[in-house]
Amino acid sequence: MEKIGLFYGSSTGNTEMVAEKIRDILGEDNVELINVDSATTADVESFQNLIFGVSTWGIGDIQDDFADFMPQLEDANLEGKTVAFFGLGDQFTYADSFGDAIGMVHEAIQDKGCSFIGQIETTGYEYDASKAEIDGKFIGVLLDEDSESDLTDERLAKWCAIVKPKFQ
Repeated sequence: MEKIGLFYGSSTGNTEMVAEKIRDILGEDNVELINVDSATTADVESFQNLIFGVSTWGIGDIQDDFADFMPQLEDANLEGKTVAFFGLGDQFTYADSFGDAIGMVHEAIQDKGCSFIGQIETTGYEYDASKAEIDGKFIGVLLDEDSESDLTDERLAKWCAIVKPKFQ
């Protein structure tokens, strides 16, 4: 497997903590963590395998560092790359916009010639609407560190088992 570039934005440290857990599950030699606060288009293009991790703030807002990174991501050549997503949000307080941020990132790059992996069932989540849901599945794993942090490790283990064999 080629190395995975795991790009994340983190304001409180939760998304960074989840990124580190994913790295540990997939293997430290297989994953390079890159905070988007200093990432460039060239950084994205240097990986065949990509994971984007972003949290949703308030009513459907994307995390600040990731919002600033979006122009670089939109400029990147993603042709032929394999992409997965993980997101954090609060499904109870913001039930109408749970996980919207990964949906916004997906929307921005969906026509760039990359393939998407890591879709998961929505079973076990309680929310009203999400831009991360497409055709009845989440486009990546969603985690609620505010209300269901006890489910994070289990959800990550299942998701990593799905994505690991699909990375080239």
